[in-house]
Amino acid sequence: MSERIDVLDEQKLANYLSEHIAGFEGPLTATKFSGGQSNPTFKLDATSGSYVLRRQPPGKLLKSAHAVDREFRVYQALADTDVPVPKVFHLCEDREVIGSMFYVMACCEGRIFWDAAIPEIDSNEARAAAYDQMNKVLAAIHRVDVDAVGLGDFGKPGNYFERQLSRWSDQYRASETQNIEPMNKLIKWLEAHIPADDGRVSLVHGDYRLDNLVFAPAESEIVAVLDWELSTLGHPFADLAYQCMQLRMPASSGKMSGLAGCDRRKLGIPTEQEYVARYCQRMGIEKIDNWAFYLAFSFFRLAAIAQGVAKRALDGNASNKEAMKVGAYVAPLAMAALGVIKTES
Repeated sequence: MSERIDVLDEQKLANYLSEHIAGFEGPLTATKFSGGQSNPTFKLDATSGSYVLRRQPPGKLLKSAHAVDREFRVYQALADTDVPVPKVFHLCEDREVIGSMFYVMACCEGRIFWDAAIPEIDSNEARAAAYDQMNKVLAAIHRVDVDAVGLGDFGKPGNYFERQLSRWSDQYRASETQNIEPMNKLIKWLEAHIPADDGRVSLVHGDYRLDNLVFAPAESEIVAVLDWELSTLGHPFADLAYQCMQLRMPASSGKMSGLAGCDRRKLGIPTEQEYVARYCQRMGIEKIDNWAFYLAFSFFRLAAIAQGVAKRALDGNASNKEAMKVGAYVAPLAMAALGVIKTES
């Protein structure tokens, strides 16, 4: 039987944190957050205040997956930059404490939005400001001087998309549970259309989207960018295309909800062209070539991630009860990518 991932030994954890975090005082209660499919995340309410614990799932993991230690390193590196991130307190690499590697960070109070149309905001001006904040913070991530913050060795040299396509193809094949022909066709097209390396290298978040951002309680300001598990040094356009890919998805697709079929103008939300143009303005570039490849790659990578979530569910060590259903997204995502290739290239 696989180890429980939604329950922590609170007494043992409190004793450990009291020894490793200055000012920490137990006892504590741990409550698992319902969102997220990858690394189980808990809110810790202790005598000394509230914290967030993020752990690897126990059990056998795919190579390079669930890299909470990389997340911790990024949070530390970005502490004094223009990128808003939570303060981190401790990384525990001793798997004997709770059964897997974990870290503890500050609990950031604010709002997390799951619906891309942001219905919780009742003003077009405020919605426009929220999207402009997303754009501004994304550009800030890509402008970070990685050498100055100690992340100069955070990724491998060479063509980022070539490396990423190889990595995610391998992980997809490792977690494949059935033959999905649109994925086979998509992988083949991507391999044949990798753009030449243009020399652009930046810190990339890897999963930059609305529900990984914490907005201030009452303003449009972003107070924290979360979930850096997939971060690396790479091509900045990968992050931009990934966010635009999500906004192309159906509005009714649950936690993957997008803006397909929505009247963006009526909501005060910029079009994709306007959003990309604003990003280019902030980055000091004229335009983006090979947009069809970047979008199609984003759909492919999300499909590969979804397949990994489904495989973990079959193996009994998924973070979320709904994980098994995520496998149903793989074929539609691949078909959406093929549609992008047909219309955008």
